[in-house]
Amino acid sequence: MNLFSALLQPRSPSRIKPMPFTFDDGGRAAAGFTGRAGDCVCRSVAIATGLPYLEVYDQLNAMGKAEKLTKRQRTRSSARNGVHKKTLRQLMTELGWIWVPTMQVGQGCKVHLRHGELPRGRLVVNVSRHTTAVINRVIHDTHDPSRNGTRCVYGYFKRR
Repeated sequence: MNLFSALLQPRSPSRIKPMPFTFDDGGRAAAGFTGRAGDCVCRSVAIATGLPYLEVYDQLNAMGKAEKLTKRQRTRSSARNGVHKKTLRQLMTELGWIWVPTMQVGQGCKVHLRHGELPRGRLVVNVSRHTTAVINRVIHDTHDPSRNGTRCVYGYFKRR
């Protein structure tokens, strides 16, 4: 194998250093919620912003009730069952956070949930079908969504 072909080879998973993980429900249990839910957006926003879980939950549900149904968007956002991208972006903008895209259409994955690929600070990170909080390069969530450092990051919100 020559040098050029060696450079084209993907990194072996054994050399990938995954991002550290800390269990954090964002105050969900303290707010009196139990059982499983699709509330990753609510938890992530509560963790990263430091706002109470119930406050974020109520704000997301209020925004969801104001959404108009269309042919493309047949359901409204729900803090418990899923939040549309547009609603999350609106909430984060209202809170004074900005969106930083890490992936463009047709570009391929450039940033992963792995050690050293995201900046320090408090982030709300979008990955495929999930949103998680990353604080100083440590994942804060109810499970480890990193897939051993191979999960692609679509973008993240950070404070202005």
